[in-house]
Amino acid sequence: HCIMDIDIARNNPNALVHEKLENADQWRGTEVSVTIVGNWTTYRAKVIQYMRMMAIITPYAHFSLRFVEDHSDGTTGGRSLFLNYGRRSETMPSPAKEVKHHPSSVDQLLIKQLISELDPGTTLLKFLTRQFTSIDRALALGLLKELGEGFHETMVVKEIDLNKIRQIHRLFQQIRFKAPDGSCLSPAGEYNLRLGIMKELQPMMVSTFADATGVYEGHPFIVEAAVSLGGANVKHGINVFRFANRIPLLFEGGNDVATKTASSIKWSNYKISLNNDRIGVFCSIVSTKIPFKGTGKEYIADDADEIKRSVRRALHQCCVQLKVKLMRKAALKSKAERKKQLIRYVPDVANCLMTFFSNVVSPSESEEMTKQVKTGRISQTTFVEKLTSYVELVDREQMLDGPDESDEVEMIKLCSRGDALSYSPVVLFGPGTDVTSCVRAQFLSSLEMKRV
Repeated sequence: HCIMDIDIARNNPNALVHEKLENADQWRGTEVSVTIVGNWTTYRAKVIQYMRMMAIITPYAHFSLRFVEDHSDGTTGGRSLFLNYGRRSETMPSPAKEVKHHPSSVDQLLIKQLISELDPGTTLLKFLTRQFTSIDRALALGLLKELGEGFHETMVVKEIDLNKIRQIHRLFQQIRFKAPDGSCLSPAGEYNLRLGIMKELQPMMVSTFADATGVYEGHPFIVEAAVSLGGANVKHGINVFRFANRIPLLFEGGNDVATKTASSIKWSNYKISLNNDRIGVFCSIVSTKIPFKGTGKEYIADDADEIKRSVRRALHQCCVQLKVKLMRKAALKSKAERKKQLIRYVPDVANCLMTFFSNVVSPSESEEMTKQVKTGRISQTTFVEKLTSYVELVDREQMLDGPDESDEVEMIKLCSRGDALSYSPVVLFGPGTDVTSCVRAQFLSSLEMKRV
């Protein structure tokens, strides 16, 4: 059990209490309680927003926030507040692994620092192979050869002066090394990101995507993105939620790479309306070096082309997923509407068929059907029942097959069959349907001969 504060001058923890407590209940885990004094009236909305975003990006943790308005007489005011954000996930992100420095990410000062930490008798060859990733013995020998005169295999680090450090750094910037693998990063993961969004926003639908590990100035980075539609407390238009190393970013969002990229997307291409839909855009960037702009470290500028391309690629993949879902939903709605229209015109079609068969003078292909209609063995009620059953059957078959994005609906009319059928009730069929064969071969073949 520890109680500590922070030395803000040195940015170091100051332990006030460090002791062991009894654990009779065998409780396991980590609990952190923080007491903060500040201007609640001014920053209330930002504090609540920060906690909500933490609950989104960290669904495997339980958060609670208690604000107590103390009065001078010892009573509490009516503005006291308690918020609780429950845990949804049992999956923790993979912990980051300690790795060596990538040659492309170091500067002259860091090279000098690494050299100062070594034994003065360490050879330059061992320094290159043991202090940096992506450099094996063969590559190190090649680098020594490229460095030219004054560098050799048995050279020790105590012989390296500032001028030689500049030469090494310059060569590191010119060589294209193997990219780092990203094992030193610990992203939240698509699973946790999706659960956090579903838990806090409860959107109508959500899609997530994690881009492959990229490299910016020798530092690995991973972009995770999500796009949601609908949800609680989400305004119409674009709502951007930004995270850097799983920490929410609240201020100066208009200058951030995520906001600018989201604003440049043509949402209509993905069946999404900026005016009518409530769009949630989530962008989480994890890296060993976040390219913040400004002293406040509140936004990531879009001048880092590698990160900008990764953000756009991740958001594009999320939008493509949503487009598929929206088109599937629209197709199901279209088929439901078509079924409704078919059911609506079943009585008219049944009346049409009864009139037709009742007035056939010399039937050829449907002689038996005509005979049963005229003798009353098949009535208009029979046609209505069978047509309705057929529509239900076709609808079930289409539901099992799944919606087809190319299954459009068009309006056609039944052709007139003489004076007895001078009208043409409107019916919905798929494109290219032969109405005559549909009525005669499909509808009529589904009828069972029965006595009324």
